[in-house]
Amino acid sequence: MYNRKIYDTQLSKLKGLPLVKVLTGIRRVGKSTILRMFRDRLLQDGTPPDDILYLDMERMEFANILDAAALHQLAASRLAHNGRPRFLFIDEVQQIAGWERAINSLLNEGGIDIYLTGSNASLLSSELASLLTGRYVEIPVYPLSFAEYATFRGVPADTALFQEFLIRGGMPGLHMMTNDEEVIRQYLGSLIDSVVLKDVVGRYSVRDVDLLQRLTAFLADNSGNVFSAKRIADFMKNERRSVGVETVYNYISYLISAFLIHRLPRFDLKGKRFLEVSEKYYFADMGLKNALIGYRHSDINAALELVVFLELKRRGYTVSVGRLGDAEIDFIAERSGERMYIQVCYLLADETVSAREFGPLEALRDNYPKFVLSMDQIGGRDHNGIQRLYLPDFLLADAIPA
Repeated sequence: MYNRKIYDTQLSKLKGLPLVKVLTGIRRVGKSTILRMFRDRLLQDGTPPDDILYLDMERMEFANILDAAALHQLAASRLAHNGRPRFLFIDEVQQIAGWERAINSLLNEGGIDIYLTGSNASLLSSELASLLTGRYVEIPVYPLSFAEYATFRGVPADTALFQEFLIRGGMPGLHMMTNDEEVIRQYLGSLIDSVVLKDVVGRYSVRDVDLLQRLTAFLADNSGNVFSAKRIADFMKNERRSVGVETVYNYISYLISAFLIHRLPRFDLKGKRFLEVSEKYYFADMGLKNALIGYRHSDINAALELVVFLELKRRGYTVSVGRLGDAEIDFIAERSGERMYIQVCYLLADETVSAREFGPLEALRDNYPKFVLSMDQIGGRDHNGIQRLYLPDFLLADAIPA
């Protein structure tokens, strides 16, 4: 197992604080491994095994933990007060009915450091949010970064590996696969089926599974494009499938809750407000998207945008799309009072492309950092105060260049 330092560091900083730590993310993104490795490090650092209770709710061993009462009884008995810090880990906690009440009670009783994982965003929009207001912290887990992918593969992070990364994506289970592209595609396809069937169809009792699958494919094919639910409804109508706008919005919300897609709002930089229509949606992972609709080099700009978007989210940025008049800025990234603007393109092939990418950034009248990221290997140049960088270098940097 490989240590994903970004998450281990976050958990280490939060250790011992009276907060419930909740790892969230799409199925098989590595939440369970991160949790187990943190548990193992506690043991290596001298925490007595009896002071740790680890529940993997996908194992039959814990099939009898059906509700909040059973969970509380087990945790209270196994982690009785002994004057030492005690730790409770629950993997896929949403499988326990009413788990929120048990966790709230254990937190109030004190002395137990609680760590959870879940594969549905409703985890944090349910009763937990009201019971534990201000007493939990979410740690979103994303697919492997390019740097992590190189570590998992054990090879240099060169141009050839980056092309492989664009095709295969960053689901951690890939490092256990052969290099057979068909086997990889089947594995990723099974992950999509699992998310759609278990975390969407099963959880929300979706009746029209075919419509949901068509919508998922449409969102994958249009990842990074601006569109509305009405546009999707019109597309389905052309496919001879009648569907209302409300149904489209509901299905999209289900896919967002399952972490299969991410919604990106648009921000009007002149009006200083978020726009209520025509959002963008990005798929959870390049490999999952390609397994669904196939990889096309003609979509390279969209692929690069997705990779940069996920990197920004992984680093803790709040991300939106910027609108400046008729022009668009790919990403506005904000974190702890910082802001930066990013344009992404494949190659700055000519003056027309350069004007399209640099123009909107030049029109901004603030002093926040501005970047144009591309696959041109002549990076590091300054263009009217805008930094031009080789995109893989941006991904591999330990910190975003100032």
